[in-house]
Amino acid sequence: MNKKITEAFAKGKAFIPFVTCGDPSLDVTEKIVYAMEEAGADLIELGIPFSDPTAEGPVIQGANLRALSGGVTTDKVFDMVEKIRKNSSIPMVFMTYANVVFSYGIERFCKRAAEVGMDGMILPDVPFEEKEEFASVAEKYGLDLISLIAPTSYERISMIAKEAEGFVYCVSSLGVTGMRSQITTDIGAMVELVKAQKDIPCAVGFGISIPEQAKKMAAQADGVIVGSAIVKLCETHGADCVPYIKEYVKSMKDAIR
Repeated sequence: MNKKITEAFAKGKAFIPFVTCGDPSLDVTEKIVYAMEEAGADLIELGIPFSDPTAEGPVIQGANLRALSGGVTTDKVFDMVEKIRKNSSIPMVFMTYANVVFSYGIERFCKRAAEVGMDGMILPDVPFEEKEEFASVAEKYGLDLISLIAPTSYERISMIAKEAEGFVYCVSSLGVTGMRSQITTDIGAMVELVKAQKDIPCAVGFGISIPEQAKKMAAQADGVIVGSAIVKLCETHGADCVPYIKEYVKSMKDAIR
C-alpha cells in the first residue's frame, strides 16, 4: 500500500478532485493542481487523455478530445507531474485507460510514473480478472492500482476488496461519469462489504457535483471523488478557470469536514 494514499484519508473525510490533463492546457492543469491543494483537496486524480474513454460521460469525453487535439501526450503529462512535484507533495493518482498504459509499455509506464512521483493509478476499463498484468508491475514500483466496485458488484465486492490497494473507488451510479441530481445507491452497504474483507478507505465517485451530495456521501464513506463538475469549469472558463475551481473545491471540502 502506498503510504501517501493511506495518509490522504488519515485526517478525516477525504476530498478527491479529478482534472483532465491538458484541458485547457498543461500549464493551466499545473496551476489547477496547486489551487486544488490550497483549497483543501486531500488527493488528486489526474486524467491522462485517451481517444475512447469508455467510463466517461460527455463532459469528460469533451475534455479528453480538447486535450488530445491540443497535442497532449503521456510523456508531456509525465513532464508536467515532474514540475508539480518540485512544488507539491500532495498524493496523486492517474486515471486513464488500459490502452494508454499498454501502448506506452506497462513496465515503462509504471517506472516513469514512480520516478516523477505518482502514487497510484485507476484503470476503469480493466476488470478484476485481468488486473494482474498491471497490478504486479505497479506494485513493483510502489504504485497502488486502485480497484473500482459498482452497485451491481455484490458478490464480486468481497473478492475485489480482498486484493484492493490504496483505496476502493465506489461507483455511485450505473452508467458513465457526469453530474446527477439523485444518487439512490446504498453506498453504506457497499462500504460495509468492503470493510468486512479489508480495512481500506472507500471513496465514492460518479455523479457527485454539489456540496449537499458530497456531505451525504461522505457520511457513508471515507471520501468523495468529483470530476465532471470540475472539468465543466475548465470547459466554461478555459484559461481563466483556476479561481473558479479553487472556490468550488473549497466549498466541497467544507461540506464534508
